[in-house]
Amino acid sequence: MSQPFELPEFYVPYPARLNPHLEEAREHAAAWAEERGMLEGSGIWTRADLDAHDYALLCAYTHPDASAHDLSLVTDWYVWVFFFDDHFLEIFKRTQDRPGGKAYLDRLPAFMPMDDATAPPEPTNPVEAGLADLWARTVPAMSHGWRRRFAVATENLLNESLWELSNINAGRVPNPVEYIEMRRKVGGAPWSAGLVEFAAHAEVPQAVAASRPLRVLRDAFSDGVHLRNDLFSYEREIGDEGELSNGVLVLETFLGCSTQEAAEAVNDLLTSRLQQFEHTTLTELGTLFADHGLDAAACADVLTYVKGLQDWQSGGHEWHMRSSRYMNKSVAGRGERFLPALPVLSALAGGFGTSAARIVAPVTTTRRAETARARRFTHVPHQRVGPSQLPDFDIPFTLRLSPHLEGARARVVEWALRVGILDAPPWDEEKIRDYDLPLCAAGIHPDAAADELDLSSAWLAWGTYGDDLYPVQYGRSRDLAGARLCTERLATFMPVEDLDAMPAPVSPLERSLADLWTRTAGPMAVPARARFRNAIVIMTRSWLWELENQAQNRVPEPVDYIEMRRLTFGSDLTMSLCRLSHGTGIPDAIYDAGPMRSLENAAADYACLLNDVFSYQKEIEYEGEVHNGILVVQNFFDCDYPAGLRVVDDLMRSRMSQFQHVAAHELPVLYDDFQLDSEARKILDGYVHDLENWLVGILNWHRYCRRYTESDLRRHLRGPWALPNAPTGLGTSAARLFRRPAA
Repeated sequence: MSQPFELPEFYVPYPARLNPHLEEAREHAAAWAEERGMLEGSGIWTRADLDAHDYALLCAYTHPDASAHDLSLVTDWYVWVFFFDDHFLEIFKRTQDRPGGKAYLDRLPAFMPMDDATAPPEPTNPVEAGLADLWARTVPAMSHGWRRRFAVATENLLNESLWELSNINAGRVPNPVEYIEMRRKVGGAPWSAGLVEFAAHAEVPQAVAASRPLRVLRDAFSDGVHLRNDLFSYEREIGDEGELSNGVLVLETFLGCSTQEAAEAVNDLLTSRLQQFEHTTLTELGTLFADHGLDAAACADVLTYVKGLQDWQSGGHEWHMRSSRYMNKSVAGRGERFLPALPVLSALAGGFGTSAARIVAPVTTTRRAETARARRFTHVPHQRVGPSQLPDFDIPFTLRLSPHLEGARARVVEWALRVGILDAPPWDEEKIRDYDLPLCAAGIHPDAAADELDLSSAWLAWGTYGDDLYPVQYGRSRDLAGARLCTERLATFMPVEDLDAMPAPVSPLERSLADLWTRTAGPMAVPARARFRNAIVIMTRSWLWELENQAQNRVPEPVDYIEMRRLTFGSDLTMSLCRLSHGTGIPDAIYDAGPMRSLENAAADYACLLNDVFSYQKEIEYEGEVHNGILVVQNFFDCDYPAGLRVVDDLMRSRMSQFQHVAAHELPVLYDDFQLDSEARKILDGYVHDLENWLVGILNWHRYCRRYTESDLRRHLRGPWALPNAPTGLGTSAARLFRRPAA
């Protein structure tokens, strides 16, 4: 039987190396699996199955420098996780037994106690027995911070199997963004990253573990691992297992293309994620080290961890090329050249005697990969694109507007004049009236009292003003240091414990934030203040990411763009305003649960992309921006504006469909899982309705504010410094230095 598609040429920038302790790990893993009841008699594997899958070979390729002891332990972890995957498939996925699957998964965290003195329960199956043994053998060498992170990654890997099971039950293929997010959890690569820390003896310092650079490195690594696996496992998963969670199938369904075309698109996305990994390593880690004052040992740990992720990526590819578990018959030996073992290469691989008798040197890059890399940095700004083209938006919710709208319109201007944000560019009184932020607030909060609507209007005005100010004040001069200082100072105007503990503001941006924070945080409990503050901090820090890309003239990578766009748009801030009216009756664990995150992210992505559609001409033609979803799609697929718009429109529709699916089918299950009472269910149903208002209110504002049409843009650009016919292209940036900033 022929393969469903030909595997594409892969971008593998780091040659794979093989750990010399492979045979010892093989023997140990087989004995360990037999002792835990995973082989003959389990109904899942036989010894022949384990030998054919050869997880020791996977670990020897992915951890080439690990000691014999560490390699054996890591191999046991992989035997366990693959056995779990097959065990869950046979017992629960094939029978579509969600209640049984949930009860099975609910027991497993008890086998990962944080406290050494806490004994796990008695195991009742091979998965529990294996986890209890592995946890006890691993955690003594690791910090409590690592234990917490690894336990969370393990629980995510286990629990998100229910998401896959739910999709099989519903016969539903996820959309691309949903798939990427959920695959990280169920696919296990973040879990693998934790084992890289263990095997490399290079724990990520707790101070930076949650930072953007480390998160991007982990997520880009994870996406690369999972997308590669999807290409090799498509035949088995789709043909044999009935899976719907495979990246090739996801893009095949979303793009309406052939399986071969979808496979090429998945490989392009895999390549872009690996190049994002490289870009983050080279451009963001140095600043991170300096910001946190990491000492040499901590910096070395992070870099060793990065090297370990690179080793895993290349080793995982090599294993997929060889394992009997995957579709790889047609690519054996393709694109490889064999070189004699040279001493310098042997030394780089970990010392003399650590290499095989020959070194396999794969072709590390492809013309397609390098063309895509170059395209990301060669966008020509200020191209004429004409008026933004608007599709038919499919928001099925009813718009309601607050009766206090007219009063709020007058009062937000009074507030802006009082705090000084209209005293100098980029805003003036005409612009704030044209932008009509109270219209947005009135749709988002149709039931707000007059003072509540005034507060929401002012927050929207502050966020929009800040987003407009940063490119003008810091972007054109490439003053990234000044922008960072400004951003860090903004955090000081949001004290959590003592509301009076803030410095004297020295700019309109600071003065307006201090005013809003005092008015908003005063009635809040301290934990709610901390959460609200965090939403604002991550938004303002995301503006630095935009400035850095603009300075590099770099069109963002698609996945990084989607995830950062939620932050630059202020989604967390405005959604937090929706939550304020719900009080403190809902546990944080509900809002942090997968279905709720999925609901919010789907809504945020729809709103962000809607903004990109309306602002395309403003950003591409007038501002010379690189942060627009249509441009990102154009750059990734190398297509024109209409084609990019069609893809974005399709993605918006799929995200709206997901929002409705989660609200109708996943939230009721979440309510049952948490055993919520009727009052809590009513509050959360109200939050869903608030998000519906949020979406339709944002659409209505874009349609009727005076910010995005060509006539609005021309009017806002009038003045002696405006250059409506400024030259474009490489080498012409100096001619645009005095172009008045667009709104």
